[in-house]
Amino acid sequence: MSQHIATTELNNQQTIKAWAIFDWANSAYALVISTAIFPSYFEGYTPKIIQIGSFSFSNTALYSFAVSFSYIIIACLSPLLSGIADFSGRRMFFLKSFTLIGSLACTALYFFKGEPQLWLGTSAFILATIGFAGSLVFYDSYLPLIVTEDRYNKVSAKGYTYGYIGSVILLIFILMMIQKPAWFGLASEQLGARIGFLLVGIWWLGFAQITFKYLPKDKKSFFSNEMIKNGYSEVYKAFQKVKQIPDLRKFLLAFFCYSAGVQTVIYLATLFAKSELGFETAELIILVLILQLVAIGGAYLFSALGTKKGNKFSILTMIFIWLMICVFAYFTYDKMIFYILSSFVGMVMGGIQSLSRASYSMLIPEKETDTTSFFSFYDVVYKLSIVSGTFIFGLVDHLTNNMRYSVLALGLLFIAAFIFMSQTHLKDDK
Repeated sequence: MSQHIATTELNNQQTIKAWAIFDWANSAYALVISTAIFPSYFEGYTPKIIQIGSFSFSNTALYSFAVSFSYIIIACLSPLLSGIADFSGRRMFFLKSFTLIGSLACTALYFFKGEPQLWLGTSAFILATIGFAGSLVFYDSYLPLIVTEDRYNKVSAKGYTYGYIGSVILLIFILMMIQKPAWFGLASEQLGARIGFLLVGIWWLGFAQITFKYLPKDKKSFFSNEMIKNGYSEVYKAFQKVKQIPDLRKFLLAFFCYSAGVQTVIYLATLFAKSELGFETAELIILVLILQLVAIGGAYLFSALGTKKGNKFSILTMIFIWLMICVFAYFTYDKMIFYILSSFVGMVMGGIQSLSRASYSMLIPEKETDTTSFFSFYDVVYKLSIVSGTFIFGLVDHLTNNMRYSVLALGLLFIAAFIFMSQTHLKDDK
């Protein structure tokens, strides 16, 4: 609620940079832990078949289910927490709390050496994912509070760009430790990767301090048990408002479907490349670097396209490209072709995330000030989409023992997303 938010100058460059720095900080997790290094590390240092009671899973399916479990937890928590934060004025408190949880969990991955520490590694990964995902609802909710609507696209893209650049810098350093451990006096590639996980936690927590310092401070009210009830109440009221806005409903349906596909690809692309195409560690890193570097240009390309043709046109274009990526991936057996596909993934990866955040901000009624509650819905949809996408991927992989069918299943999600998005009207439709 607005009375709990300290006033701040809109479009202040120092505030915008501080906000974007958080993307620089937490994208280290997004790149190193969730995308580039840890999935391959998990697959390489755990048994191919893992027995849990009377059930057995492939390690790739278990990894998918771990992602799903993480987002189930945070999807249940974030509406309550965002409602409490908005009512009590503790938006920054929760942003700091989830950042601390996530960064410390990343450092704990240093102790994950293989099968004997399987549950330590899995648990730390789940907590890191919860910390990352949990912080985003509070981070995203600052956007309408620091810039005017006409700058949503540009500032949102700035955040993602900072994230891509910062995470690539750290990834390259970690790659050097993995590929050339002797240069750093390390005994093995594995130790290089484990130190990399430690560095992610330090990087994340360290750079986040800049964001914490310069973002507008909340005006805290006295905390009471009633805030739990009020938190639910605030979220429920926002839900009622969402139901009354047809375009917002349709957008969230489209967002759910394409986010399920996009985020699952981001989380599991390296596993697919290693398991189905036999990519080595160095090749996987090149793959991820292609994704990240192309994504920088992609975020701005589709932001510009959104400005010229409207965000709806830009998002529909990207959804169609994602669908084609899934179809071609199913038939791809050549590494070079997969590199080309990866460049297309990178091109639409940043753009669709950036424009989604900006487009949703446009759909929030201008008179609304409880933006955290509104963004909690956006965030819950986002997290439930990841639960659905990764669970579908893991289930199809488990049932067929073929990740190609899992990728093809994601294509159906993009078809549904295209249908819902085509029925949505945005303010900037051209």
